[in-house]
Amino acid sequence: MTTKIPSAYVIVFALVVLAAVLTWILPGGSYKREKRLVGSVQRQVLVEGSYEEVPNKPQGFEVFSAPLSGFVRLAEIIAFIFMVGGAFFILNETGAIAAGIAWLVHRLEGRELLIIPIVMTFFSAFGAAFGMCEEAIPFVMIFVPLALALGYDSIVGISLSFVAAGVGFAAAFLNPFTLQIAQGIAGLEPVSGWGYRLILWAAATAMTIVWVMLYARRIQKHPEKSPMYELDRARREEALSARSKDVPFTWRHGACLGVLGASVAGTVVGVVVFEWFILELGGLFLAMGLLAGALSGMGPNAIAKAFVDGAKDMCGAAIIVGFAGGIITVLENGQILDTVLHALASLTSGMPRLLAADAMYVAQMCLNFFIPSGSTKAALTMPIFAPLADLSGITRQTAVLAYQLGDGFTNLIIPTSGVTMATLGMAKIPFEKWFRFHLPMQIAFFFFSLLALVYPVVVGWE
Repeated sequence: MTTKIPSAYVIVFALVVLAAVLTWILPGGSYKREKRLVGSVQRQVLVEGSYEEVPNKPQGFEVFSAPLSGFVRLAEIIAFIFMVGGAFFILNETGAIAAGIAWLVHRLEGRELLIIPIVMTFFSAFGAAFGMCEEAIPFVMIFVPLALALGYDSIVGISLSFVAAGVGFAAAFLNPFTLQIAQGIAGLEPVSGWGYRLILWAAATAMTIVWVMLYARRIQKHPEKSPMYELDRARREEALSARSKDVPFTWRHGACLGVLGASVAGTVVGVVVFEWFILELGGLFLAMGLLAGALSGMGPNAIAKAFVDGAKDMCGAAIIVGFAGGIITVLENGQILDTVLHALASLTSGMPRLLAADAMYVAQMCLNFFIPSGSTKAALTMPIFAPLADLSGITRQTAVLAYQLGDGFTNLIIPTSGVTMATLGMAKIPFEKWFRFHLPMQIAFFFFSLLALVYPVVVGWE
């Protein structure tokens, strides 16, 4: 008799309830906050030594309203999911993706594994350089079908973009959303220490690529060993059917794929040069879908129907994201989020230097479950961890690295991350199956991070 694992909806709502239970158990606490200019951006930071106990606010019926608050809190991401889902469904209806995949599979015959290191290095580099995170979500709609057509599974598909960008984000050498904010708050020169971080990024990226390639080769030889084997069946058969057919590649397909390529380039330029975010990127992909539909010869009604059908498919992902946001809402409204923050920060005081650095990393990793946003966590924790580093005899640069590693890797697996849940929803991968697959990789990242902190402590890395 097999035990059925709860669905992602059950897991996330159970975490909302658990957060509410904690508001009845833990004492309330609060830090004073002030706005401070970090570089050219104004951030809210904690005032050092300002923590004080306050009455907690036990949450009860609020567990039912928290998911609605989560929808409001993460409204931009949810709207982005619907826009991207609708836009890519239009593109899919043009037949351009199927024709393009058939052409690429034919070109890579016998060399399918090459696409993994090429694509993953690209996405990891952009995660490390400009903090690609939410921007990687739409690429699921491209790489999952491609992975299935190549004989892999949907897990390999999201590893090509989502996992690669996440690893680059965690081991970044430039990332303005985490590294540079944390360094600014800690009083360090922006991008200082980039040489050692570049080595860590290369090592983490290489380790991840090898992991995914070994898994992909095993799944290609034995598809039934994939945890997504049954769930991928219909999409796999569709992909293999398209692969076996001589799909004609027309000028309309080429035009549609040209629009897709321009949109990808627009994503990079928009984020790097014009500092675009969710709203602008959502508009870009909506424009992509509409233009591709028009170029393919679809009429206005057909384009509208395809968009609505695609948005409908995203409802499950949107619901999960809203519920995940509800967890943080309950902790904040219950006045215990700062209590958790204070307790984790207190762990590092009075420890030997290496243990202090490791404790900072573990504390940040635990805190990441409650505050997935890297920039928010930098603003909240670095005002505490920077002086703690001074007291512990380690450099502030080391404290920033501990924050960076603790913030990044677990984003790929925690259910409170809207990006993770949105990506899994788009790829139609149940959270429980992703968790079981990805957990060994997280264990490897954990020991990688502990080792990465040894050199900075030993040499007093500045």
